[in-house]
Amino acid sequence: MNFTFRTDIGRVRSHNEDSGGVFKNQIGILAVVADGMGGHRAGDVASAMSTDYFRQQWEQEKKIGSVVEAEKWLADHFEKLNSELYVHAKQHEECYGMGTTLVVALCTEEFISIAHIGDSRAYIFNEFGFHLKTNDHSLVQELVRNGQISEEEAEHHPRRNVLLRALGTEKDIKMDVTTLQVEEDQLLLLCSDGLTNKLSTEDLKWQLEKDVSLSERAEGLIKLANERGGEDNITVAIVHFGGLEQ
Repeated sequence: MNFTFRTDIGRVRSHNEDSGGVFKNQIGILAVVADGMGGHRAGDVASAMSTDYFRQQWEQEKKIGSVVEAEKWLADHFEKLNSELYVHAKQHEECYGMGTTLVVALCTEEFISIAHIGDSRAYIFNEFGFHLKTNDHSLVQELVRNGQISEEEAEHHPRRNVLLRALGTEKDIKMDVTTLQVEEDQLLLLCSDGLTNKLSTEDLKWQLEKDVSLSERAEGLIKLANERGGEDNITVAIVHFGGLEQ
């Protein structure tokens, strides 16, 4: 496995409320993307706390031997982190109402377990195609699921950024966890909505299948999102399974 991570302030925002990283230990790789919210600096705090929390936990973890253990590890730590964020916001007036989206992928040589809350996403690209593996916890996605609007209408809906779930805003959370089998020469993409609000599925696929390094692919994605306005922060993590080192 090899990987790259990039985050960019975009062309409009005064500061970056996104955070994340890709961290390696003896088990495998943990990729994290968080998109903070909650006013001046509070979004920065929530996303940075989330990244730091998972980095520290991954550094300390010694053994995860099964899918069941991986999914439980993710669920337990989402719960613990949510409590930390919620308490921090209560104790620090300047952080009142802060929260963050979060998508985390626990990657081994055999499987990928993905946990998420909010609208940061995970995609898989392999011989079977390019596919979204998370469902946004947003008002617009709920309207799509209920058949009230189409996918095309959702892309331009004025309330497409309204979240129904986030980390740190409530005492109790409901997050989703899914596990996938690792395929040969497979790419995993995690990203914030600063990317997906600007690039279509075809745009993402086109950039990822270029015959360049992982870092150049990540930079190409961010460059294209900025060329199309860059109104939001943009964060990209890519993990490559198998094939040649890049």
